[in-house]
Amino acid sequence: GLELSHCVGTNSLGPAGPWRSGGPCKMKRVRTVFKPEQLERLEQEFLKQQYMVGTERVDLAATLHLTETQVKVWFQNRRIKWRKQSMEQKAAKLSQFGVIQPASADSTDSKDHEEDTVDVEL
Repeated sequence: GLELSHCVGTNSLGPAGPWRSGGPCKMKRVRTVFKPEQLERLEQEFLKQQYMVGTERVDLAATLHLTETQVKVWFQNRRIKWRKQSMEQKAAKLSQFGVIQPASADSTDSKDHEEDTVDVEL
């Protein structure tokens, strides 16, 4: 199961909402701290395959003295990191060859969006 710390503190930020218990004690999940040997093995397995499922995940978790959920979440987080690194490498290669990156979707510059918009009368 998940390890939960007990009372985190009563100095909550803002009023109690539907997502807060409203009580004096708020439960918070303790972050898993992996041992260097566990991380080394997890990285080795990730190099072989980015998705660990079924009995392979169960066996790896048992070998590393972790829960299956901890291994699953580690692989999920590692895939996100891998994708981010891949995107950064692609961006670096494109900029190296002088290719301009398109504006990001979360850009707040309205001029860029106006040029892309086409008004069509129906």
